[in-house]
Amino acid sequence: MLKKLFFVALLLLCGAANVSAQTMRLATYNIRYDNKQDTTNAWGKRLPYLTDLIKFQDFDLFGTQEVLYNQLQDMAGKLPGYAHIGVGRDDGKQAGEFSAIFYKKDKYKLLKQGTFWLAPNTTAPVKGWDAALPRICTWGQFQDTKTGFTFYMFNTHFDHVGVEARRESAKLILAKVKQMAGTTPAILSGDFNVDQRNESYTLLNTSGVMKDAFTTAKVVYAPNGTFNNFNTKTKTDSRIDHIFLTSAFTPTRYGILTDTYGGGKTPSDHYPVAIEVQYSAKK
Repeated sequence: MLKKLFFVALLLLCGAANVSAQTMRLATYNIRYDNKQDTTNAWGKRLPYLTDLIKFQDFDLFGTQEVLYNQLQDMAGKLPGYAHIGVGRDDGKQAGEFSAIFYKKDKYKLLKQGTFWLAPNTTAPVKGWDAALPRICTWGQFQDTKTGFTFYMFNTHFDHVGVEARRESAKLILAKVKQMAGTTPAILSGDFNVDQRNESYTLLNTSGVMKDAFTTAKVVYAPNGTFNNFNTKTKTDSRIDHIFLTSAFTPTRYGILTDTYGGGKTPSDHYPVAIEVQYSAKK
């Protein structure tokens, strides 16, 4: 009997030894589209500070919003360690804003990718419900090249006008996560254009599918809200940029990065949200 118990314990220890805790750094960043009326905050002036921030923070993957094709090319040129996925929302190619996902190309293998529109017809560039603009969600299935850990990342930008559109978009994305990822670990990042007190945020956070990393992280650094309108004097607790996680991920750190340059300028009119998560993966 004792020998049998010893053998079982040994098997359990061997199984535990083959599973290790891994760490991943994630972010979501609305970079502000290249608006020619932005003079002091022109894209060309902001670009090097924005990409330097990303490199310094050493994100493994990050979702972006409001990215025009020329900005996508500019960022790719300054971030050679990253590959990216995504399409323009206006034609499914290069027109309109992207919700691109960037990932470290030496660390992750892209298994699948796609984009769906936030509308009853998810396959065409259309506006959904009462939305003012076409809205999309870009997704990728990734695999860690060392451990084989496989996961999904979804990245989106909800409409800024349509209340019904935001509500239905939240329901649609939850359905897509359940349908596509199933029990596979999943991440949802984005600019949701609503804060933590809003109905569509609550739909996501209380769904039982995913939780906002802010609500469960062990260490939280949130000196401000996430939208700054290029004004660092704006003070709010309103968070409209979020990262939601399935239960496979344990957020250890959450931060709203309020970096500035040039005497108080911000790289975007949104502050990026950055998190560190732990997860278990087989060696």
